[in-house]
Amino acid sequence: MIERWFVLAAAAILTAALCAKCAADEDVRELRYRNDFIRELANRVPDILKSQNPKTGRFGTGIWIVNDQHPIFPLAVAWATESKDNPYYHDPKVLEAIMSAGDALIEDADSQGRWEFRKKDGSTWGQIYMPWTYSRWVRAYGLIRDGMPPDRRKRWEEALLLGFDGIAKTQLTRPVNIPAHHAMGLYIAGQLFSKPKWCEQAKAFMAKVVAAQDPVGFWTEHYGPVVRYDFVYLDALGVYYSVSRDETVLPALTRAARFHAAFTYPDGSVVETVDERNPYHTGSSPGNVGFTFSPEGRGYLLQQWAIRKPGDADSIAHFLLYGEEGATTPTPSAEHDRTWVSEDRKALIKRKGQWFVCLSAYCCPVPESRWIQDRQNLVSIYNDKVGLIAGGGNTKLQPLWSNFTIGDTSLLHRTPGETSPRFAPPSGLVHVPSASALIRTEAPGLLLDYDGERCKISVELVDDSTALIRLMATPDMGRAVAAHLTLLPHIGKPFGCKRIAPKPLGPEPFTFSGKDAGGWIEHGRWRLSLPETATVTWPVLPHNPYVKDGGAKPPEGRIVVSLPFSQDKPEYELKLEITSK
Repeated sequence: MIERWFVLAAAAILTAALCAKCAADEDVRELRYRNDFIRELANRVPDILKSQNPKTGRFGTGIWIVNDQHPIFPLAVAWATESKDNPYYHDPKVLEAIMSAGDALIEDADSQGRWEFRKKDGSTWGQIYMPWTYSRWVRAYGLIRDGMPPDRRKRWEEALLLGFDGIAKTQLTRPVNIPAHHAMGLYIAGQLFSKPKWCEQAKAFMAKVVAAQDPVGFWTEHYGPVVRYDFVYLDALGVYYSVSRDETVLPALTRAARFHAAFTYPDGSVVETVDERNPYHTGSSPGNVGFTFSPEGRGYLLQQWAIRKPGDADSIAHFLLYGEEGATTPTPSAEHDRTWVSEDRKALIKRKGQWFVCLSAYCCPVPESRWIQDRQNLVSIYNDKVGLIAGGGNTKLQPLWSNFTIGDTSLLHRTPGETSPRFAPPSGLVHVPSASALIRTEAPGLLLDYDGERCKISVELVDDSTALIRLMATPDMGRAVAAHLTLLPHIGKPFGCKRIAPKPLGPEPFTFSGKDAGGWIEHGRWRLSLPETATVTWPVLPHNPYVKDGGAKPPEGRIVVSLPFSQDKPEYELKLEITSK
């Protein structure tokens, strides 16, 4: 069965449509990419081969990690794809590189088929059936196995069967991102090794993944959306659909495509405001194969590829082997005057002129997991001329990233070297709301409750270059109440204020008052007014969950404007202006 599928996949590549360009022209309503991507993949093969140590079979530089072996998959797609534009079809040198790469994985595995989870920083995180590596390895095997010498093929088969037996027995637990990817790989392994029970197990698990999707179109791993990790679900379901043709997953792929069409900034970057796991990252997301199975998803890809097409060989190989071309449905990105509210009434996006504002009313108690961030930073403000200005997402152990705090913010902080901290705030500090509601007016905002203290934040978009940010609180319970506005840094670009000459922003910390500033600060082509009572702090660092002790570097930090409330000063209005500098 699987041999037939791989033959059909190769045939689909061979009979690709003549129109190979993905155009962003307004009149184009079809997504076409195959011929271009065959050439793009072939162009990347020489550099991939150069990156491999022929003696060890290992790819990459520095500390070797199993993820370094992921080029095994695009090389296999190049080896298996017959085309006049692909000189690497059945190339013996490429085949040897693929086999050596798999041999290196076998050499590093333990008796159960697991690898040590190493990172490039030298940290280790225990033994793991690395999902991304196993799925690429088994797919590479399916593409090249008929060209392998019998002894090496047998060695690969024994290792893959060992690993996927362990995956089948231990890894399909909760329907979240890593198990979903494992299920996709297990289904393919079941096809390749004639293990129908593996296919049945994977199919049943994928049904759970689909059922776990929120009607809004996102997946959650605690409360509210994951956004960046949503792409992992789309990739797993997309590849799974391509090899299984299980149409029960298609509605989930369509809902997810609509969700991402909404939660994408005009520059193609991912909206972070509602994300429970990841802060903001610059750069347009090119999407993945899961978007190719609906007109809505292909419309999203057409939008994103007008900004940046997939550039890495792995993504290109995925689109070639699994993706579908076809008609598109336009995204709302061209509409410059719109307000979108999620079906659950927990998120609002306002696009007006050159502004894009996102508000999140998702709130929950502080999770103890390092991977689930505190829902604390609930407003993001973007302008077409500048990019993301305010917001930037959530973190842990950093109350100054919260829109409002009640109590002593010094009580909660990261301790260098501490790898298992207690993430819950101590008594005397509240930095996440216990209740929230959207304000759906021309100047949208949020009503927030912090242990009885009522707070409000709103954003009025005056014109293309001016926005007014209003922050209010009712500090009538004798506790310290403050607002905090997190501003995105641009390292190397001038930062200054009325009384301090601008100079390039670097890692050097600073703190000054609004009075010292003289009424405003400016950075990255924006200017923000400041009251005398404000405090400006840089860099306010997050807790990075992907580093063992949570350490972060200044580019990950934020410039934070803190505003203390009192009975005499219960509200502030800050003017945000786009400058010509």
